[in-house]
Amino acid sequence: MAAILHSIAGSRSFRVNWLLHELGEPAEIVAYAIMDGSLQQPDFKSKSPARRVPALEIDGRVMYESGAIVQYLCEARGGHSLMPAVDSQERADWLQWLHYAETLGAGVQNLNMQHLFLFKDWMKSPTVMGIETKRLAIALKAIEAALTDGRDYLLASGFSAADVMMGFTLDSARRYVRFDSYPQTAAYLERLKSREAYQAAEAAEGPQQFYTQDFYDLPEG
Repeated sequence: MAAILHSIAGSRSFRVNWLLHELGEPAEIVAYAIMDGSLQQPDFKSKSPARRVPALEIDGRVMYESGAIVQYLCEARGGHSLMPAVDSQERADWLQWLHYAETLGAGVQNLNMQHLFLFKDWMKSPTVMGIETKRLAIALKAIEAALTDGRDYLLASGFSAADVMMGFTLDSARRYVRFDSYPQTAAYLERLKSREAYQAAEAAEGPQQFYTQDFYDLPEG
């Protein structure tokens, strides 16, 4: 029986969607919209206590935290190279990058709130937007540094689930920080987006629902 992924196109659920395609185990997608109230329905609330996507029905259970889902799938499924072995020298690096994606993700989430969901200008804080943009730009330096030794992915051994976690985050981060100063990161993101599984996941999910422009400048003031 196929897994069921409760998803909003362009949200953190894309990480799970993409990883499942990398594993050759695509899920049935149940689509929601960010502002239509569908996340508040009793059936969904029973699957995700925070009323957020993703929620993944798999292996007789429901999981609702994207990083945990990604790690669980890597550990529960065999025959792949998406996770270094427990005794590998790269295991600690893999875990760190896996979760560093959420360091960037927190900044993206804060900027999403300011730019996209606080509809009135008086609700927005240019000061907060400026601080969060700078923090995101600083956090991106670690990605750029990791890629400057000529490697194609975060681990020297090649593509892994850490790249899945990070790729989604970078595709959102580029809306707020220009990647001109991060050429290795920009090229890395394009490599990730060219993967067959990435493109299959995009097709399964449909167009992202969040951004209406390629880049969001800081407001004046």
